[in-house]
Amino acid sequence: MSISAKSLRFDQDNMWVELSDGRTLGVPLAWFPRLLHASPAQRLGYEISRKGLHWSELDEDISIDGLLAGRGDATRQKPVAAE
Repeated sequence: MSISAKSLRFDQDNMWVELSDGRTLGVPLAWFPRLLHASPAQRLGYEISRKGLHWSELDEDISIDGLLAGRGDATRQKPVAAE
């Protein structure tokens, strides 16, 4: 069974994704800098697809599989460990 998003809402710090299996995921906006810095109107400009969430204006795509695995924005730079 493939799990998909049914609805999406935001509060000041989090994105809340209601899933087709009845769960609701709360994800910190800090995980997705484009969403964190977007206006409330831009955040609401999303599309739900079978595999995830898409914001054309923000050039942001978030997979449901990634959210379930606890992954944030894959484009974030990870700090380089000091040698």
